Order: sequence, then C-alpha cells, then structure tokens
Amino acid sequence: MPPRSNFVFAGNRIYAAFQAAVGRMDKSLNPRDTLWRLQKHSFTLSDLVYFIHIFNSAFWLVIMRVPGFPVKLFIPVLHVSLLLVPFTSQFFLPALPVTTYLITFYSSQFIPNNRRPSIYVSLLPTLESVLFGANISDLLTRYTHPILDVIAWLPYGVGHFTVPFVVAILLWLFRPKQALHLWGRAFGWMNFVGVVTQIIFPCSAPWYEVIFGLTPAEYSMKGSPGGLLRIDNLLHSHGYTVAFSNSPVVFGAFPSLHSACATMEALFIAHFFPQAATFAWVYAAVLYWATMYLTHHYLIDVVGGSCLAIAFFYFFLPDDLKGPLATASPTGVLANGSAQGGGHSNGRSKYEIYDIEEPHLDGNGFSYELSSDAASDEEETGIAYRSPGPTPVGTGRDTPSSAMPLIGPAAKQARRSHKHTASIASLIRADDRVEDGWSPIGNSSFVFPPTPTRLERDIR
Repeated sequence: MPPRSNFVFAGNRIYAAFQAAVGRMDKSLNPRDTLWRLQKHSFTLSDLVYFIHIFNSAFWLVIMRVPGFPVKLFIPVLHVSLLLVPFTSQFFLPALPVTTYLITFYSSQFIPNNRRPSIYVSLLPTLESVLFGANISDLLTRYTHPILDVIAWLPYGVGHFTVPFVVAILLWLFRPKQALHLWGRAFGWMNFVGVVTQIIFPCSAPWYEVIFGLTPAEYSMKGSPGGLLRIDNLLHSHGYTVAFSNSPVVFGAFPSLHSACATMEALFIAHFFPQAATFAWVYAAVLYWATMYLTHHYLIDVVGGSCLAIAFFYFFLPDDLKGPLATASPTGVLANGSAQGGGHSNGRSKYEIYDIEEPHLDGNGFSYELSSDAASDEEETGIAYRSPGPTPVGTGRDTPSSAMPLIGPAAKQARRSHKHTASIASLIRADDRVEDGWSPIGNSSFVFPPTPTRLERDIR
C-alpha cells in the first residue's frame, strides 16, 4: 500500500474512532444526574481514597500563598463544578490522582524553609560510583553536540509534557474505558508518590555538582535548566531557563519523574498496543539517556523512577485487563475479531467454546443450519428449525397457499452437523438409533396421549 494510502487509512480510522468515542460520551450538563448517581452508588472501602484527595487538597490550599485568599477558593469551586457536571465529570473524576499530584507539586514551594529536611548533595553521586563503578551521568556529559542536544531535547523537553496526553487519547479512542481509568490512577498516584518522595528526601541534581561542586545547598537557590540552556541558546529564547529557575521542586533529583513517566507510557503502550511496543521502549531508552546527558539526573535516579513506574503499573492493573480485554475495542470486540464476554480469557468466541456453528450471512440476515444431510432434513432437523416449505400433495400436510409468499426456499447446502442437537422426532425414535450413540428415553410402547374429543372436553 502506498504511503499516502496508509495515511488516508489511518486518518479515516482515527476519525471513525473519534466519532464513536464522542457517541459514547455522556453529554448531560445537569448536575442533578451526578447527584442522582451518587445517591444510587453503593459505597465500599475503596471509596475511602476520596478522603485522601480531600485532605491533601485542603492541606495544600491552606499553605498556598499564590494566588492568595480569597482568589484561591476559585480552585476548589471550579474543581467541584467540573466533577458535578456529567459531561466533564467523566474525564475529571478518573483524573483525580493527576490533579492531586499537580496541586502537591505546585504548592510544595510554599513550605517554610525551616520545616524542610536537609538537602543531600553528595549522596547520589556517591551511590552512583559505588553501585555502577563510575559517575555515569558525568561521563555522558563529557561530549556535547547540537544534534545530540536536539535528540535529547525532543523527549525530555517536549515529549514529557505531550506524550501523556497522546497515550490518554489513544486509550480513549481505541480501548475500553477501564484502560483510560487505569491510566489516570496509575499515572497520577505514581507522580504523587514521586513528588512526595522528592519533598521529604531532597537531593541535588548533576547540574548542581557541575556549578557548585559538593558544597551544601540551600532552598533559597534557584534551579538551573542544565543542558537545556543550550536549547534556549539554539532557539534564541529563555523558556527553559525561566521554567527551571522557578521550579516548585528544585532539589527533586530522586526519583526521576521523567524516567518514571516514560516507563509508565512504554508499559501502557506495550500492554494495550503491543504492535507499537518497540517504538515505545526506544522512546523511553532515549529519554533515559537524555536525563543524564542534560545533567538533570543521575543513573540511580533513572533506575528509581523506572522501578516506581513498574510497581504502580502492576499494582493497579486489574485481572480483567491482563487478558484479551487489554487489546479489545471500546465495544468489547477483540483484536482477532471475536467478541469478549462471558468471562472467558482465552480469546475464543462463544461459538468455539461451545463447539457450535457460527452464524453466517445468507442475504436475509443470520442463518443457522444444524444438519449436514440434505436427504434427512425432515428426519433429523428439529421442529424449531424445520422449514415450513411445501410438502407433496396428498400427504395430508399441504401447506396453505396463503402462507406461501412468506416462505423462502429451503436451504440445501451441506454444513457441519451437531449430533448433540437432537430434534423431538430423533429422541422419539432413539430406540432404533442406539448404534449411532443415541440413548433411548423409554421403550417401544412410548406413544403420545390421545387427544380428547370435544364432548370429553365439554364434560370436563
């Protein structure tokens, strides 16, 4: 297929998936619908997690100084409004862990310096040399080049902020909604635990060692863009210099949330889109190298962040998303075309599981045919499936002519038979077919009870 045709096909598929995703959305703007669902909800112990969200948000709102009171009250009001409206709630409710992480990351800068723990300057480079035999991040920065700067900048300075949205959109378009909810939980709680670790265990990054050596650090120091300063010079801008100089968490080297996010993204892509696993892990590997090349993290930070992502991915991954449902479409159709259902995790369709013939299209809709012997249709086909076609004249079973326009021709094509599907007539004559594997249900004297006459019915 020509490249242009591939792009057209991919574009049409994405557009069709987008239309289907929009059709599945809850478009209600009435908060009463959300309140009604809340009244009908059966609360469990897992719902206690919402108290963590409330307590965490209240704590950081109290110490938040910018924006000040009462403007900062607009933040919880807006958030609650988005959760009450069904149209926005379907996105912001699963993303609660992400918003919890964001408010924690931003408001941590307002913690009083006298309440913060001491900053570890020499711990990470020492562990780096002990565990890996050398300061790997220092070795990777010995040689720099503009081409290498761009290669490192794309995943670290661009992909880190855009790829999470790309993964979420792909899950929303092409996978069941459980996958998107899993992404919100795993990605959000991973970043929340990571930033809390950085707050209670502050460590300096390699750029600090390059600039200040191993001298003690203070919280009053500004952050540095490190190797991204060369990107600012290349682009004739000051974006990364301003952003990292005003970072809420200056001494947050361990664990590396850049590597944690890249690992989480690669795990999700490899699990839910296995055909793109190679590209996802190549992207993650390049970002691992970029974190050290740009002097933002040590190798031990990268390892710590990756381990954090792996732990949270498998901790939150439910059992039903470990099987074929992981690659199913939002409607439950598996990648092999069969339907997911009935709790079967082996990917087989229900027709294969019960060894029955799959319905086929005959031009008038689905058609089922349970007998392969055209000559014995009258004998072995159940009465529920027997065609009411015309019978020979004189047999006493002539078909009324008024029903003929509604009767199609009887199918004569031979198909696979199923002896475990027995007709009433076959069961009645089971005594004569013991050699075929049929079990008799009675003796040869089995007869239908006589039909009462009208006089007998009147007497009763």
